[in-house]
Amino acid sequence: MQLNQVIVSVSNINNSVAFYKTLGFQLIVLTDIYARFIIPGNQATFSLHHAENVVPSDTMLYFECEDVDGTFDQLKNKGIVFIMPPTNQPWLWREAYFNDPDGNKLCIYHAGENRLNPPWRIKD
Repeated sequence: MQLNQVIVSVSNINNSVAFYKTLGFQLIVLTDIYARFIIPGNQATFSLHHAENVVPSDTMLYFECEDVDGTFDQLKNKGIVFIMPPTNQPWLWREAYFNDPDGNKLCIYHAGENRLNPPWRIKD
């Protein structure tokens, strides 16, 4: 089994499409109530669906990149507002946090080998 698709509720498709295109997502489907993107670097898809009342959850979506600091600078220069700059975390990942236009929580991060093999990984 492989995770392929995530759908996020948004209040305004056009505003959200513009935001996610700023992140570098490739738009492949667009209607009045739905948009689908290919996430750069893999074939996973990411979708937006219009909802009348969007209630952001505590769920955070993580997007891995090789260079968190460089990506942070690029996105900040494009107008993305971060709520936490690149920070080394105790779980050995480097992360930066921001929100989409509806307050959905997003993170760019790099974990390297520690994503699947942290020092505390359970041994089979």
